[in-house]
Amino acid sequence: MVGSRGLQLSGGERQRIAIARVLVRHANLLLLDEPTSALDTINEKIVQHALDEAQQDYTSITIAHRLTTVKNCHVIYVIDRGHVIESGNHEQLMNQKGYYYKLVKCSQT
Repeated sequence: MVGSRGLQLSGGERQRIAIARVLVRHANLLLLDEPTSALDTINEKIVQHALDEAQQDYTSITIAHRLTTVKNCHVIYVIDRGHVIESGNHEQLMNQKGYYYKLVKCSQT
């Protein structure tokens, strides 16, 4: 039983339903703000795979702290104190060995 307005659903369940609704509507633009933040590791992988597939067909803007959420984006903007300090795809940013590189390395330890 879902209940009125989904109040009996967990945060992760509501998040998955919201993402599914966007993908079903075939929106021209996906605006994703921490799309996997309320998900456990297993569901994060499932949802991230669906988002990666969808982002091939849509323009998307993703705001995230998790590397897995942005790793496959065509362009990643690294923002520090309100300013863009680096941009590029994952491979380019890793090769620069700048701020993004340091964040990735810290997240792997």
